[in-house]
Amino acid sequence: MNDLIQTIAVYAIPVIFAITLHEAAHGFVARMFGDPTAWQAGRVTLNPISHIDPVGTLLVPAAILLISKLTGGAGLLFGWAKPVPVDFGRLRRPKRDMLWVALAGPMSNLLMAILWVLAIRIYFATGVQEGFWYEMAQAGVMVNLVLMALNLLPLLPLDGGRVLFSLLPQRLAWQYSKMEPYGMVIVIVLLVTGTLQFFMQPFLALGAQIVSWFL
Repeated sequence: MNDLIQTIAVYAIPVIFAITLHEAAHGFVARMFGDPTAWQAGRVTLNPISHIDPVGTLLVPAAILLISKLTGGAGLLFGWAKPVPVDFGRLRRPKRDMLWVALAGPMSNLLMAILWVLAIRIYFATGVQEGFWYEMAQAGVMVNLVLMALNLLPLLPLDGGRVLFSLLPQRLAWQYSKMEPYGMVIVIVLLVTGTLQFFMQPFLALGAQIVSWFL
């Protein structure tokens, strides 16, 4: 039990801030491109309380950590926050600008992973390679790379799906958009069957390669 509590403590701050900055980034970039919906709703903020979903941000990640500890496995940490409201119709060029709004979230996670890597470099420089804060920095890298990779999957309503919709020709894009109601069902099926990480691996590898440049 003490080991589980310590694990939750190590992951709590990285998970909360990874999800918080991810959502705030969507709202910030949407405002830059003409949609102030999230700004007006008070969602372009670094206050985690504005973004936390009790189930997706707290309960689900904690349950995955618990199951991983009990089974001795390394479960894929999975969670979500309250989606930031974006009215794509208010963007100056909705289909094109959607790409930048969607990419803002995963790119914020990549940036945070780099910042956690820089923290690890500081630990290396001081000769410290263990302890609570060092473990938190490692967790911060992993959590942000996983969240980035998950959201880059080309499935609506994930960010990668928005990016693909933006890049597809108009007719194909609208056909593709019809799968959005089934997107999260597909993600859950992939998670339950243990194949989700396989599809995330290319994005994880790319993210790991980028952050390694700063180590």
